[in-house]
Amino acid sequence: MRLLLKSITRGPILYWGKRRMGGSGPFIPILGFASCVVFIYLSFGDLWPAYPVGPAWSFVQRNGTRFVLDGKPFYINGWNSYWLMDHSADYQRKHKASAMLEAGSKMGLTVCRTWAFNDGAHNALQVSPGRFEENVFRALDHVIAEAKAHKVRLLLSLVNNLKAYGGKDRYVKWAWEEGIGLSASNDSFFYDPSIKKYFKHYLQTMLTRKNTVTGVEYRNDPTIFAWELMNEPRCMTDPSGDTIQDWIEEMSAYVKSIDKNHLLTVGLEGFYGPKNPKRLTVNPADWAADLGSDFVSNSKVSHIDFASVHIYPDHWIAHRSFEDKLTFVSKWMLSHIEDGHHELNKPVLFTEFGLSNLNKDFQPSQRDWLYKTVYDIVYKSAKKKGAGGGALMWQLFVEDMDESNDDFGIVPWQRASTYKLITEQSCKLAKLRGAIEESQNLKELCLQKQ
Repeated sequence: MRLLLKSITRGPILYWGKRRMGGSGPFIPILGFASCVVFIYLSFGDLWPAYPVGPAWSFVQRNGTRFVLDGKPFYINGWNSYWLMDHSADYQRKHKASAMLEAGSKMGLTVCRTWAFNDGAHNALQVSPGRFEENVFRALDHVIAEAKAHKVRLLLSLVNNLKAYGGKDRYVKWAWEEGIGLSASNDSFFYDPSIKKYFKHYLQTMLTRKNTVTGVEYRNDPTIFAWELMNEPRCMTDPSGDTIQDWIEEMSAYVKSIDKNHLLTVGLEGFYGPKNPKRLTVNPADWAADLGSDFVSNSKVSHIDFASVHIYPDHWIAHRSFEDKLTFVSKWMLSHIEDGHHELNKPVLFTEFGLSNLNKDFQPSQRDWLYKTVYDIVYKSAKKKGAGGGALMWQLFVEDMDESNDDFGIVPWQRASTYKLITEQSCKLAKLRGAIEESQNLKELCLQKQ
């Protein structure tokens, strides 16, 4: 409808002006046309969103161990909603994505991590290598435009290590089906030249995409906080870590050759590899050193701007007591913040943390204790100007989304104590930055708490 209105105003209005310039009485047809336009707008204006044009945004950057925005530290209290593009591709569910971004903004949350991939699955973005579904790309355009409208930045993940939404397994199957794959192992994603060519084409298409809503290429849009190469990369066939290390170096350089504006991270879980002594003292168990990744060496790659870490104590040390799990979380986070400062000179962002409600002893209060533990460590690091850049909870939903939820998801306002923890963290971090007065949502949220 927006494009239709645009063509109408550029066509007939100019036509009438030129045709009637030498005659008399142009007012009646022009008035009739104007009335028609007004009728269309009043009747169908709600079919397209009106995105307000506000002050120009700057890109979030890195200065040593801290994120910075407009010369000031940028501390992140954020969340995961992996499903935003998928729901936006479905007209009946599209409003859920907008509602989630609006709700996140009202809670003072600054960054949302979400999938910018769907390879060969339902509502696929990439239907086959190099072939994209335009309607799904427009759904991602919508998500980015909505995020900007609600003053939320996006951390966009580019491929999945897991099979959900296609992932590396789908790339391997594509190559195998075309008779050019080196191996049926899904780890060949990291070293097969044909598959790497597929992925580079995808990266180039994504980074240079021109948003059909805003008209801005993705690589030039500061609404995007950062890119994430892969969600939870693992290469079980090469526990030495060399295969993933080579892949990170190659793909990060390729991304930066196209997009020099945005920050870039790997998407690691944070495990220490077989060559790192911390595998014995910090990893949750022996298996964690054999997954083909290493937090320090992977994050040291020159084109990687910040380190990413996940926190899932109930999955990693399921047999231990809840108190032991909280102790592990503290040790895990402090170790990685220490690495960010001493080994990497880069910020550390805890891009997923959560607690499953399927645990035998689960109580909702336990989730609050986990959130509080994570938030307190991030805040203390920020207060001391440390490398702890923020944390993103896994994951948030709005009401009536059971079909997309998992055992970690929450609707935050349904539990007052959880909502209070989240919003208090937003206010504490905004106050450190001196940013409360910059946002109406933060003013309403934080000033009433004082």
